[in-house]
Amino acid sequence: MRVLVTGGGGFIGAWIVRALAAAGHEPRIFDLGSDRRILRFIAGDALAGRTEWVSGDIADTTAVEAAAEGTDAVIHLAGLLTPACRADPVLGAQVNLIGTLNAFLAARRHGIGRVLYMSSIGVFGPEGGALPAPTTLYGAFKLGGEYAARAFHADDRIASIGFRPYVVYGPGREAGLSAGPSLAARAVARGEAYTIPFTGTVDLIHVEDVADAFLRALTVPLDGAAVVNLWGERLDAAGMLAAIRAARPDARIAAEGPSMPIEPPPADGEAVRLLPGFSSRRFASGFAASVAFLEQAEREAGI
Repeated sequence: MRVLVTGGGGFIGAWIVRALAAAGHEPRIFDLGSDRRILRFIAGDALAGRTEWVSGDIADTTAVEAAAEGTDAVIHLAGLLTPACRADPVLGAQVNLIGTLNAFLAARRHGIGRVLYMSSIGVFGPEGGALPAPTTLYGAFKLGGEYAARAFHADDRIASIGFRPYVVYGPGREAGLSAGPSLAARAVARGEAYTIPFTGTVDLIHVEDVADAFLRALTVPLDGAAVVNLWGERLDAAGMLAAIRAARPDARIAAEGPSMPIEPPPADGEAVRLLPGFSSRRFASGFAASVAFLEQAEREAGI
């Protein structure tokens, strides 16, 4: 299957491209720039070198439609995080909301029947509860994308799944407030101390588990516009630090700062129901795997 991956040059995109290639699919990346550094780090030089890459702006409808020609499915990841949306709301809407519309318009243009896209637990607010109630522009744009997906299914029969993870961690994550656990793993791999800049309760899911969810969603029977809260392990700051120490007793990691601005909604089993065989690892296991990957990368860099 040939799959267009918007934002494929970023952290989550690189892991999804790696998973697609390992499963025998042909990923085609659509990304604003042409920097393959993260893809090389995650997937290796050989895969990074042979992966088709189209440079363009996700807010440019014509460019996205052209990139999707000849593909069988769209995985839409391109987006801006909360601080960028707050700093420039119009740009945030162009990338996160118009960009999502463009992914579906490209599917409609070429008769592609399936779009898998990245939403966020950010559609929920700081008070918790089962219903979306965003208090950030980022969350509002993501929620708008979910409702747009429903409209494209009603009007054009394009099936979709929007995935809502909270904190996605793993090798290659470098930016954003929720990058703290990933940067902590990098610090442990380098023998350094690090302070995660938030406290409170979050849900942490390893990036390989996110990639596995997208991979499974490519082939499951699908009719409708589903949204899935993508769960890993829910921990408060003390539990997160305890898991890090269990994974690596030598870790010098602390956590300070305000709580994250989202209270996770009640857990459900929708991902497991919709994606047979899907499971997510506990944080201690994912953190240990992240450190091992990064230690190997440090050793190779030192050769």
